[in-house]
Amino acid sequence: MNPSTALARVLVDELIRGGVREVVLAPGSRSAPLAYAVQQAEREGRLRLHMRVDERTGGFLALGLAKGSGAPVVVITTSGTAVANLHPAVLEAHHTGVPLVVLSADRPAELRGTGANQTTVQPGIFGPAVRWSADVPAPELAESVGAFHRSSVCRALVAARGTATDGKPGPDAGPVHLNVSFRDPLTPDLGDASDVPAGRADGEPWVRSPLGGWFGESSTGGFTHVPRTLVVLGDLSRSPVSSAQVVKWSAGRGYPVVAEPFGVHDRTAVVPHGPLLLTAGDWLAAHLPERVLVVGRVTLSRAVAALLRTEGVRIEVFTGASQWPDPGHVVHEVHPLMTLAGPSPEAGDLDWMGNWKSAGSVVAQAVRKQRAPWGTGLAVASVVGEALPDGAQLFVGSSNPVRDLDLGMRRESAISVVANRGLAGIDGCLSTAVGLALTTDAPSYAWVGDLTFLHDSNALAIGPDEPRPDLTILITNDGGGGIFRTLEHGAPERSADFGRIFATPTGTDFGALCRAHGIRHVLAQTREAAAEALSANPTGITVVEVPIDAESHRGAHERLRRIARNALTISD
Repeated sequence: MNPSTALARVLVDELIRGGVREVVLAPGSRSAPLAYAVQQAEREGRLRLHMRVDERTGGFLALGLAKGSGAPVVVITTSGTAVANLHPAVLEAHHTGVPLVVLSADRPAELRGTGANQTTVQPGIFGPAVRWSADVPAPELAESVGAFHRSSVCRALVAARGTATDGKPGPDAGPVHLNVSFRDPLTPDLGDASDVPAGRADGEPWVRSPLGGWFGESSTGGFTHVPRTLVVLGDLSRSPVSSAQVVKWSAGRGYPVVAEPFGVHDRTAVVPHGPLLLTAGDWLAAHLPERVLVVGRVTLSRAVAALLRTEGVRIEVFTGASQWPDPGHVVHEVHPLMTLAGPSPEAGDLDWMGNWKSAGSVVAQAVRKQRAPWGTGLAVASVVGEALPDGAQLFVGSSNPVRDLDLGMRRESAISVVANRGLAGIDGCLSTAVGLALTTDAPSYAWVGDLTFLHDSNALAIGPDEPRPDLTILITNDGGGGIFRTLEHGAPERSADFGRIFATPTGTDFGALCRAHGIRHVLAQTREAAAEALSANPTGITVVEVPIDAESHRGAHERLRRIARNALTISD
């Protein structure tokens, strides 16, 4: 099966699984793979096909079908002006909340802007009139067609329906646009069977979601209790549900919680060093969950990402928006966040939760006994966990600090951990921390790397008549981009290329920079000095600089993972 045929069949199959029963098609060459796929689906009795020679007419026919049925209806066109002819119908669908799905065929992306025939820039052609859009590249191999393409269809259908839960279009329903590129050959191979690359079993959609009405006629919906369930708790910024609520809800069901460091919750109620525990491959294989529930955006741990990709583990996610986090295209089902307010079953599997928490405690004890040597980010993370006062608010920057905090901090009492994880950049971190400090009475701290500090050092240029925060800023100074040392770029065999283009040392004198702004600077070269500086109640702005061995990051993280594996092997 050629790649274009495979892609078209998967898209049409997933649309049908998602509840599409009416398709309008205008003839064209670039859209031929889709034409063959919908014709075959009609022959099999899976949908009803409507042919129209004028795309404008076809668009309004699809609009009428969607208005009448209340279900998403697909209109398919070829590339070029054919797509533009749908704009009037898209605008009408936009202003009246009709679930119209535009599926436009396109030339491969490398032909855009080259003068190629019947080729224009189709992504974004409908501007703000669509609720959601995606530009799907042409696959190189039929084998590469799968999860990404199916989950993209699911996202399109949810956005088209809007966030309703009764099977009818919601108040934010409207048109969506899937622009799909196809390469030659555009026709099925002669004698090619009508098979479709595999989707979910039993005809289920790739992602079941009540956000825009349940997908498919066979979907019954509802959250079911699965005893061997693990909860992964990420960043819940702007969420109506707090991390404390998630932890309490999970405990009532006997679900262990592996948590990223964000939010405010009872940290004794989650698995100690949970992300580190996930790196112990043998232990994890013996205690693999049947289901993982993801709550919030999970952005830090490669071990968590690997767990979510594990074959045989069902992945479900909770979200309060019409879209959901799923960069690996592995999610089976989506639940509204308000499900977390539901009642707990009479009895959860406390042994299952106990096994996970006991293993986490074994790892925590081993880490404490073999604590990281001073001069590493992990050692600083342990001091942060020990020294910050109860109820403190900690803003943590991207790159190494947040990862060291994730792996190295163990804390009994709750503190509030906040970060800019929307895009996880180093931009504006100090300014964000200042703003947070100005809006709370809690002791306020920030922890950033040296490049993150320099990137926003103008945040310290606060005029004499401006409100000034009480904020202690911790800098771990490793002389440049230490985060890259933990990635493939920092492998020893690439050391010749590393220094200039990744490490980017600056040699900045942070003490002099702070003096220029009239800010107190503390150089903490020992564990005790850092603990003393961080345990003091913040008054005005203080910068605490801790020098870090630039070469320590990679080895320190590997050492920590080895400690975890060995401790669990001995305990078994």
